Amino acid sequence: MAFKRREEEEDVDVNMTPLLDIVFIMLIFFIVTSTFVKEPGQDVIRPPAVTSTDQKPAILVAITADNEIWINKEEVEVDSVRFAAERLRAENPKGGAVIQADADSDAQYLVDVLDQLQAAGVRQIAVATEED
Repeated sequence: MAFKRREEEEDVDVNMTPLLDIVFIMLIFFIVTSTFVKEPGQDVIRPPAVTSTDQKPAILVAITADNEIWINKEEVEVDSVRFAAERLRAENPKGGAVIQADADSDAQYLVDVLDQLQAAGVRQIAVATEED
């Protein structure tokens, strides 16, 4: 009888602290290792292309149908593209650039942006297109 009484008096307690610690550590790990999608700030209609490859650029430039140039959700002038690219390139020196030019934009703006990016020292430059 004494043995039975001892079992009934014993209170079972589950310690949740280690479980919560592991959950928070996993949450922090996933937040730190996740990558975020960069957007130029404007939606553009890209021209179609037969061949294409995926790129993960450090610099994303958009040229709208109205020939506005956007970098990191800020509108910039053609002459300021080089300085903005140099600033972004300082953060990620090995990263390239992708230009999203609207199908209705002037080709001269695309060429000017290409020249400015090359002057900033960016060597990997791609033009975004839609798969045909």
